[in-house]
Amino acid sequence: MKKLLLLTILIFTIGSCSKRDDGDTTRPSVLTVDSVTPTNGGGIISYTLPNDNDILYVRADYTNSNGVDVSRASSSYNNSIEIDGLNQTTALIITLYVVDENYNQSAPIYVELVPLESFIYLVQESIEVNTDLGGFRITWENIQSKTVYVFVHIDNGVEEEIRILSSNNSSESIAVRGLPSEEISISTRIEDFDENSTTLEEKGTLTPLFEQVIDKSTWTLVSSQSVNGNAWEGASANFWDDVIDTTNNNSDNSYFMIWRDLNGGSLDWPLDLVIDLNKNVKITRFTVWQRAFWYNGPSDVPYYFQEENMKSFNLYASNDAQVWEELGQFDIGDPRDSEGNIPQSALDSAANGHEFELDEVSETFRYLKFRVTSNYGSEAYVNGSEITMYGLDNL
Repeated sequence: MKKLLLLTILIFTIGSCSKRDDGDTTRPSVLTVDSVTPTNGGGIISYTLPNDNDILYVRADYTNSNGVDVSRASSSYNNSIEIDGLNQTTALIITLYVVDENYNQSAPIYVELVPLESFIYLVQESIEVNTDLGGFRITWENIQSKTVYVFVHIDNGVEEEIRILSSNNSSESIAVRGLPSEEISISTRIEDFDENSTTLEEKGTLTPLFEQVIDKSTWTLVSSQSVNGNAWEGASANFWDDVIDTTNNNSDNSYFMIWRDLNGGSLDWPLDLVIDLNKNVKITRFTVWQRAFWYNGPSDVPYYFQEENMKSFNLYASNDAQVWEELGQFDIGDPRDSEGNIPQSALDSAANGHEFELDEVSETFRYLKFRVTSNYGSEAYVNGSEITMYGLDNL
């Protein structure tokens, strides 16, 4: 039986490789170049393939602006190939080959390409920065819709902070927040995937609008619209009592605990906690913390990312607790590997809380709905320790 199985595998292997090993060493014919269209940082070469019936792909070889040898391939189903990653407006020679299914390659065809100015300079030129709550908003246009890395240098006259933003959107708008309300100078440098870079260029001086920690002393639970989070030592109101649960002892137990037995016998997702702030606010960002203390678990390991802790949630705002506007959908993430191990860096990060930013400054609102949409696996409990919001308080 084993011999028969081996023979079957051998026959299949030989059969599947027959195209490559049929002894064909005939070079494919050359392609015909139809047009060369320069683009910002590259170009598109259009061509007509020869009539050979075993063409696999077309290969373009060239040396880019950083002196790196590059090969690009385009399948036989295409009639063009894109050259990119260039940072020059001088002529470049591209060598084109037709490659067949036996990896025979045609004689070379040489094409001269003169790229337009790289799109990274167009991105740099289009950048605008404007004051925002707790920071500033930076916008840019990217006509190539290729990935750019925007190095944002923030200088307050004493020290410089660098934040790296990335996007391949044709039009981008990103809020940079968490900055004090003091005058800063902003400069940017743009880099592409191939490490072509612009120089650092100043974009303006501004003062971020004042951002506050939203005071939680006025908050109350809207019980009629909320699940019961008061199981055992847990309480819904612990979610905003300014006490963050820690690992080493249970004297600071401070988290909500949603237990299925107090909520109809099952965790009927989603699970809502609706809070009346008893004032009007705007928010830009917020931080949430997981439960940390591990009952009957290892004394020196936090309970972060374990099955009873909340994992994903949505945030909603309202002025009447009836009509709700979604502020965003959020996920703490899961750093566990297949055996349940968690990197120490993830545990350290969880101890500092999970910070999330809104896409835009929220409209003024009074009521907050915190909608838990998943935990890390428990079918009986969901826990969460604390939420802190930032923005404009008591409007």
